[in-house]
Amino acid sequence: MDAKRLEMLKQIAQALAAQFGPSCEVVIHDLAARDPEKSIVYIVNGHVTGRRVGDGPSTVVMEQILRAQENPRDHLGYLTRTPDGKILKSSTVYIRDGRGRVTAILSINYDISALLMMENAIGGLVHTTEGESRGREERITVLNVSDLLDDLIEQSVALVGKPVALMNKEDKVRAIQFLSQHGAFLITKSGDKVAKYFGISKYTLYSYIDLKQEEKRHEQN
Repeated sequence: MDAKRLEMLKQIAQALAAQFGPSCEVVIHDLAARDPEKSIVYIVNGHVTGRRVGDGPSTVVMEQILRAQENPRDHLGYLTRTPDGKILKSSTVYIRDGRGRVTAILSINYDISALLMMENAIGGLVHTTEGESRGREERITVLNVSDLLDDLIEQSVALVGKPVALMNKEDKVRAIQFLSQHGAFLITKSGDKVAKYFGISKYTLYSYIDLKQEEKRHEQN
């Protein structure tokens, strides 16, 4: 990302944070950074999530780094939850260069935890009969690389639907290919952790990753 564009995004980030106050975190991710684990190049009100410049991406950002979609849709007004339990209203905006390529992400995370408590309190006062509960669809976004790998491993196990101790080879292949597709192996030393978790060697781990590519080649032939 060029310096001029970064300065413009910083100006926007400062304006948003000033407008909405200390509960509003604004983050700039550089998708062209050499190290994808250090995508944050600017952050205002980092106390909201405890992050700072040089920290790693959320799941949303990691997916964009991995897949490099040409025309991804902005994610606006979804809920996220921090590791310490804060509920945030978040928006993710993809920033494009002159050629239309996504080179940066502007993320806005507003801590609505106190507002939700107020809403519940007011709701209890104004409602005289028990109403239907209103479900909230939460998008759980992991906010640092260490937690991201743990979260992806948990998702891979949930996808298979059985604990590792009961998994056969096909189950482990499915779980590991899920991890590969979602950028888990972009994280430093992730191979060691994943191999140990699934009780396999690193050689076997990488053979499971390559298996999908071999299947695609056979299909093409």
